[in-house]
Amino acid sequence: MIRFENVSVTYDGAAEPAVRGVDLEVPEGELVLLVGPSGVGKSTVLGAVSGLVPHFTGGTLRGRVTVAGRDTRTHKPRELADVVGTVGQDPLAHFVTDTVEDELAYGMESLGLAPEVMRRRVEETLDLLGLAALRDRPIATLSGGQRQRVAIGSVLTPHPKVLVLDEPTSALDPAAAEEVLAVLQRLVHDLGTTVLLAEHRLERVVQYADRVALLPSPGAAPVLGTPAEVMALSPVFPPVVDLGRLAGWSPLPLTVRDARRRAGELRERLAGREPAPGGPPHAPVEAPAPRPRVPVRRFLRRRGPAVAEAGGPAAEVRGLGVRRDRVRALHGVDLTVAAGETIALMGRNGAGKSTLLGTLVGLVEPSAGEVRVGGAVPRRTPPRELVRRVGLVPQEPRDLLYADTVAAECAAADHDAAAPAGTCRALVSELLPGVTDATHPRDLSEGQRLALALAVVLTARPPLLLLDEPTRGLDYAAKARLVALLRSLAAEGHAIVLATHDVELAAELAHRVVLLAEGEVIADGATAEVVVSSPSFAPQVTKILAPRPWLTVAQVREALR
Repeated sequence: MIRFENVSVTYDGAAEPAVRGVDLEVPEGELVLLVGPSGVGKSTVLGAVSGLVPHFTGGTLRGRVTVAGRDTRTHKPRELADVVGTVGQDPLAHFVTDTVEDELAYGMESLGLAPEVMRRRVEETLDLLGLAALRDRPIATLSGGQRQRVAIGSVLTPHPKVLVLDEPTSALDPAAAEEVLAVLQRLVHDLGTTVLLAEHRLERVVQYADRVALLPSPGAAPVLGTPAEVMALSPVFPPVVDLGRLAGWSPLPLTVRDARRRAGELRERLAGREPAPGGPPHAPVEAPAPRPRVPVRRFLRRRGPAVAEAGGPAAEVRGLGVRRDRVRALHGVDLTVAAGETIALMGRNGAGKSTLLGTLVGLVEPSAGEVRVGGAVPRRTPPRELVRRVGLVPQEPRDLLYADTVAAECAAADHDAAAPAGTCRALVSELLPGVTDATHPRDLSEGQRLALALAVVLTARPPLLLLDEPTRGLDYAAKARLVALLRSLAAEGHAIVLATHDVELAAELAHRVVLLAEGEVIADGATAEVVVSSPSFAPQVTKILAPRPWLTVAQVREALR
């Protein structure tokens, strides 16, 4: 169905090809998972299938890519639209209409399908993806995860033979991600749809793949094999594989179920031992990058920790309520955030996590209750003062990035924060080594844009740092660098609140987990206490070694020493 024949892609102005020597065949009715570290060319490979590379992106494609017998060099994306459905990392870039139902129908209208066919397929897709209650909602009012499901649904309704998905579960809560992956599996098994997807959260998807294609490094040829074969040699792997390597299991387990069946001896070795007390577990020992280098930490110490007024909490929320038109986004929320504390906000898509962050930074006006950040009311605080109290890295980092170059973004950040010239650039050098001043932010990957937005926010060094889905687009090594930086900030006295669906991140980093449902707090406690009892939000290690409260492979490794 999809065939790559010695394919190389070189973008204009690049010294080296983004991908080189790709020979790969994806048969009809298979789900193939494309994996590898950030920057190895996964999105380029996916774009070559839909014709976006090179017809939209520019550059030079050598070799040949065929989809259902059509050569993508001679067929532009519109001439492949009836065969290939594509969802990229940014759902907003796909939307053409204003409401959910209209967006699901738009692709079929473009293909000229009969109205009765369109109506039936829209209803089927609304049910498949749990979108029926949102059918009349404006897309602009949806959460990031809800938009992701709408984007996936909009390419499902035309019934393409091939689906190309880039990070399809990155903005979805665990239950919604399982639902979407189950739908993809049904399409593959029942309808013979061919699916090629790239995903960094391998713990979610590797068990669904028929085969895995590994791009080990930039410009390297892919390695194709079964999930077990590729995970045995891959530089990126989920916690269940990491635990299997630690325990010496062969073959390596790919699912929690397989690992639980083999974990009896490991449980015996851990009997009588407890996870290290006091805060979140230590950083993983193998593979992840080291803690931030000296310049960032000197920067943090040089300016000294910013503290809340009179030693009070970094943020305090009492009886908070927010209404948006007819939607009750938050109701009766109480939350206190202490200096040096890291809190993970978790819950279903649309539970109110982003809205809560918005109230803390003054972007959302409460309809009831009060919000204070460092003793001040965000909505009444002048922007230049507010950026020194609280900073938000939004779910879409591009919302913070307006300039044409990295250098211009950093200069603007230094000016807005009244920081010494070069402050932001020093942070970028730590978080994004190798990115030049002249690079345009739009040319960065999703993970790189996140790092740039984080540097912009940290330039003002706010005592309260808010992050909305901070691991979207990040591979495991990049996520480890982020964890190391956030731990350094917490150690300096910064309070950190992050809204995330990444249960592994919460297990690594958070002191507390706050669960939201329908705009209300349903749980607030120590990370281990909350996630161990939750089948949806428990990390893989917890599920494998339950009922003992182990959260990460790092904890297990340390206990076995």
